[in-house]
Amino acid sequence: MDAIFQNFSNLTWQQVVMWAIGGILIYLAINKDMEPSLLLPMGFGAILVNIPMSGAITQIIDGAKEIGVLNVLFDGGIANELFPLLLFIGIGAMIDFEPLLTNPKLMLFGAAAQFGIFATLVGASLLGFPLKDAASIAIIGAADGPTSIFVANYLHSNFLGPIIIAAYSYMALVPIVQPPIIKLLTTKHERRIKMEYSGSSVSQSTKILFPIVVTVIAGIFAPRSVALVGFLMFGNLIRECGVLGSLSDTAQKVLANLITLMLGITVAANMQAESFLTLRTLMILALGLVAFIFDTAGGVVFGKVINLFTKKKVNPMIGAAGISAFPMASRVVHKMGLAEDKTNHLLMHAAGANVAGQIASVIAGGVLLSLIVK
Repeated sequence: MDAIFQNFSNLTWQQVVMWAIGGILIYLAINKDMEPSLLLPMGFGAILVNIPMSGAITQIIDGAKEIGVLNVLFDGGIANELFPLLLFIGIGAMIDFEPLLTNPKLMLFGAAAQFGIFATLVGASLLGFPLKDAASIAIIGAADGPTSIFVANYLHSNFLGPIIIAAYSYMALVPIVQPPIIKLLTTKHERRIKMEYSGSSVSQSTKILFPIVVTVIAGIFAPRSVALVGFLMFGNLIRECGVLGSLSDTAQKVLANLITLMLGITVAANMQAESFLTLRTLMILALGLVAFIFDTAGGVVFGKVINLFTKKKVNPMIGAAGISAFPMASRVVHKMGLAEDKTNHLLMHAAGANVAGQIASVIAGGVLLSLIVK
């Protein structure tokens, strides 16, 4: 009987706190529908790895090393960047680049909305984070979970768990975080600016050539982004080629959802109480929010600057859609436009900026790797 209950003596209050954090993540996934395919397995995994002497993670028991299944999954799926890259195929298959191709200038909004990444890189470095960790924290601002995982793991960051929680949490919180920032930086008149949408069709050849050309150009200017951009564009090529319809559907649904589930529970291997419950974790969450705010602000301010030099005005709110959180950011902008004027339809313009942000965020990730990895 004593042997059954002796593990209770190994339980710490920090592990109980991690159980609570895991429970909160599960609650948010189920009751608030916040990224359920990721937060639910991550929450359950946080509980798994914080059970004393858990067999789910590698332990030294009676002098012998017992390999845990989550560590096996981590080494086979995250340590080699396999899971994030496979997820990019699914994401690429989901994206329709037509709104961007009909108005290529929207690519500038995607670029401008990456400002927070580089501002936070400087800020995190000044706060004492090593450069590899500062870069991993900064990429949270893109609101792009797979890119955050790829960059943090590639740079061997010590804070992979907190970074992933922050990245996906802020993705889910786009409808809450972005509107106050947009309203703070724009006037009512600016929010009511209408933009005509030409709706001109894009040829099949253009849609096929686009992912190929983007991959080549990104690879030339930021070689370390090739894996990120390439797998994203490969997924889009599957979508647009016209001969792999069933595989495109599989990539969008089955592959993306399955890989996200595996990512969630595997990342939990880095959510053990002793390494997670630190002041640094709180700093990472705060810096991630700062990066996200500055990315949103960068896109909006860029729209305002554009209006100073052009006769045909743009609604600066579409700049906020230049982050990578697709399609949440474009929906937020569209709803805000309708709230100001029921005839102000910004969805297609915002969607163009949003998919531009998808491309810009993975290129920004590649640029960070090129700057830091020598």
